Amino acid sequence: MAAADRALSAEAVTSRREGLAWALLGVVMFSFSLPLTKVAVRGFDPYLTATARATIAGLIAAPLLAANRVSLPNRGHARSLAITMFGAVLGWPVLIALALQRTTSAHVAVIAAFMPLTTALLAVVRTHERVSWQFWAAACTGTAALVAFAVSRGGADGGDAIADLLVVGAVISSSWCYVEGASVTRAMPGWQVISWVVVLALPLTVPATIAIWATTKDRYSPTGAQWAALVLLGVVSMYVAFFAWYRGLARAGIARGGQVQQLQALLTLLWSALLLGEHVGRVTVLAALAVTGSVVWSQRARPLAAVGEARRRVP
Repeated sequence: MAAADRALSAEAVTSRREGLAWALLGVVMFSFSLPLTKVAVRGFDPYLTATARATIAGLIAAPLLAANRVSLPNRGHARSLAITMFGAVLGWPVLIALALQRTTSAHVAVIAAFMPLTTALLAVVRTHERVSWQFWAAACTGTAALVAFAVSRGGADGGDAIADLLVVGAVISSSWCYVEGASVTRAMPGWQVISWVVVLALPLTVPATIAIWATTKDRYSPTGAQWAALVLLGVVSMYVAFFAWYRGLARAGIARGGQVQQLQALLTLLWSALLLGEHVGRVTVLAALAVTGSVVWSQRARPLAAVGEARRRVP
């Protein structure tokens, strides 16, 4: 029995490490989202950047589902898919686009880095994942660093209270959709989950995109770079990144895997400085490093249900 338990424990560790690797790949792709959105909102209405990215993803996903002859999701998953659609298609893209009209992507990246803690809290409530006190201590430490950053910055990096509130709303919306979407990966692969989400949203996103473009095109003159940013948002941030992200959450656990996303702040700061020329101050870097340390700590915390996770089927 002891040998069997050790084998299951080793399998759980291997599965978790693979999950963290997949989650990290998703985070790397997600880390371009804020700089790309910042570029896109300079040439498009912020509401259009939200609906168009989902439309692009849906138009890619529909033929992919058809080519693989994927059957329709059952009714039992309708609620989770609807919540995921609300958060991924409407909540996060709209609120973040509005926030980025008021502040820099570097500022948004650090404020939004408390998303993993929100995701972990929702995961525990929604899926009853079990994590240790060390995990919570690490997650809270990282979040505390972010709160201190937000309070102490004094608007020096171009943020304001309204922008911060918009980011908070976006984070709650996105965290909720992560948890609900990841819960469906127990029944279907992650790529199918996000594919159905964006396809089921097409009856809403297509007419909305057309209507917004028709009423705002005279006020904007998008450049080639801004068109490219919008397309990349649809292909990568709205679609392909979720392939790796949901696979990672399914293997590592939603709460633990979600903590990897705190590294997104560092990566986004890097892209914001390199691609947009945004100033990244010392306080911002220190806050991001504190977050990184909390992620390392949270991942070293021993899970309470490692053996149970090994027995769970992962698509």
